[in-house]
Amino acid sequence: MAAVRFDPLPYVDKLAARPLSQIDLVVIHCTELPDLAIAREYGERVLYPASGTGNSGHWYLDRDGAAVQYVPHERVAHHVRGHNPRSVGIELVNRGRYPHWLDSRRQAMDEPYPPAQIEALSRLLAQLRETLPALAWIAGHEDLDTGTEAASDDPAARVRRKLDPGPLFPWPQVLAATPLQRLAAP
Repeated sequence: MAAVRFDPLPYVDKLAARPLSQIDLVVIHCTELPDLAIAREYGERVLYPASGTGNSGHWYLDRDGAAVQYVPHERVAHHVRGHNPRSVGIELVNRGRYPHWLDSRRQAMDEPYPPAQIEALSRLLAQLRETLPALAWIAGHEDLDTGTEAASDDPAARVRRKLDPGPLFPWPQVLAATPLQRLAAP
């Protein structure tokens, strides 16, 4: 794998520490943003004033396969409800539903994942298996966060909060390249 550039978020030291033995799950996300620079801006936003932290994955993989680590795996990043202490999050740059995340008329996730990005993901997963002794599971964000919210265009309609990595994510290819097992939806 090409070198992973470490570019910690400003609040990284405020995130809870954890032992590596606690990490048994990788969660695959897509940024649902147009590019890595905007994903960084979103990651730097402080959304939890009490702790001075925000939402972010651990690693970000750009469309060309470039890898950036925003949060060390020894820290608990806020990337998926209910599973953060046991997991690491990998964000794939992909526009998803941007900028109409909750508009009921715009729920298609139709940007494919480039081969370079998926190859970088496979290499990162292999590296994580060597680094994290308890790592056994992999899931999509959509598998774990199945909640709904009122649609932004029609408050009477409900849409899924999270659909990532979405229908174009190549699960068969990724699972064939790793011994990690896909975690069944709760």
